[in-house]
Amino acid sequence: MSTTQRFRPAHAHAISRNLLAAAGAPRHVAETVSEILVGANLCGHDSHGVLRIPTYLNGIEGGSIVPAAEPEIVQRGGNTMIVDGHNGMGIYTARNAIDLAIDNAARSGVCCISFRRVGHFGRLGEYAEIAARAGCIAIITIGVGTVDAVAPYGATRGPLGTNPIAFGVPTGDAAPFILDIATSVVAEGKLQVARAEKSSIPEGYILDKHGKPSTDPLDFYDGGYLLPFGAHKGSGLLLLTCLLSGLSGVPEVEEGTLSGAFMQVIRVSSFTPLESYQRGIRAFLDMIKAIPPAPGFDEVLVPGDFEHRTRAQRLREGFDVPGPIVDGLTDCADRLNVSMAEDTVEPGDEERYTRR
Repeated sequence: MSTTQRFRPAHAHAISRNLLAAAGAPRHVAETVSEILVGANLCGHDSHGVLRIPTYLNGIEGGSIVPAAEPEIVQRGGNTMIVDGHNGMGIYTARNAIDLAIDNAARSGVCCISFRRVGHFGRLGEYAEIAARAGCIAIITIGVGTVDAVAPYGATRGPLGTNPIAFGVPTGDAAPFILDIATSVVAEGKLQVARAEKSSIPEGYILDKHGKPSTDPLDFYDGGYLLPFGAHKGSGLLLLTCLLSGLSGVPEVEEGTLSGAFMQVIRVSSFTPLESYQRGIRAFLDMIKAIPPAPGFDEVLVPGDFEHRTRAQRLREGFDVPGPIVDGLTDCADRLNVSMAEDTVEPGDEERYTRR
């Protein structure tokens, strides 16, 4: 078994791109997906980073992911759209959709998009940040009610996904307000990291397959369930994401299930001048951060601070990947005859991570 290894972002990007391309993803799709996966690692959310690559490759091999599929607008009405991902790479679909939403909001002030046949979106905060840097407020949700992963409040089993919600708000500087949370206590990827590191998890994260509380992440993968954050409050948001997903018009009535994604982008300048809004938002957030910290805390942070600081550090120093995840990537590379050596890094890869 490999030990933990540190990767430079350009090297991790090259490995990811080359693996996805070898599995059948067109170059531009592989580049987009890789940038967002590595971006998750850079901002400290390793649960949505390169550890996802083996799962994506398995999906391609098994036929559940169509690597060359292009998203398509199948319904448009004013400032609303339905996008069909055609079972392609969910990250690629989401990245295209946020650009569509920003462009449409520039004309109409707001744009809402619902989705059909999309896969894993990756880290939602990535798209919220893209919108915020374009002078927009973004709201993005994933609502899955077709998998056994999360138990609603008061239940012993769960037909729900981790159903994340993300918000992005422009601040006019390098650290926009980005709130990106699973409506479960943690994202499932956090359990993958704990499993890879052979560490326990806090009480209140999961139930085992018998509906009993557990601190062993292996119990989740043996038929267990995550719990919602905030008891009944988080459980309500968990369900709300599914209700928003129903806007795509494809609920399974007989099975009683809903599944899909939703984006809303609001152009700030349609309501108020962007620059003055951003100054006011930054002044407000700075006031919050200036509050004396409680015992046990060094400072008061607001959403987006952690990601901004971690990204700056990891761009300089690289990021660590646990040994079992390295082994998984190595197995994929061997199977697809792809080199993981440093010399696979291209000049464009280096440039991508020096201009950030």
